[in-house]
Amino acid sequence: MSDTRPSAGGRRLISSGSEFEQTYSYSRAVVVGHHVMLSGTTGYDYASSTLAKGAREQTLQLFRNASAAFSQAGATLADVVRVRMYLSQAEHYEEIMAVFAETFRGVNPACTTVEAGLFDPEIFVEMDMDAILDVRA
Repeated sequence: MSDTRPSAGGRRLISSGSEFEQTYSYSRAVVVGHHVMLSGTTGYDYASSTLAKGAREQTLQLFRNASAAFSQAGATLADVVRVRMYLSQAEHYEEIMAVFAETFRGVNPACTTVEAGLFDPEIFVEMDMDAILDVRA
């Protein structure tokens, strides 16, 4: 679900419909001009209210979530120019990066990866991303 009402400065808010966004007053993504900033996104499936099991499955779901938000903004994962990745356990790095490589082959966004304590110990990966609309043009 997207909130298409522009606010000050032409900002457009994108929502996934997640209860977290309403409870904690944030947007899945914010569009300002040609820039799309995606909030930290995990492998949580909002439709079924479940967290995918395993690092690969969480990463695949994370990219489905990101793709849906970017689609509402008029963008795709091919428009991503920057990724910040947070891993709860470095041991999952290779498995997560294999999915990352499949997803971004040929796009090659700038990427920073850190190991961090995430708010839920069952979450293996969280990413936030920046995209620029029409970056491929």
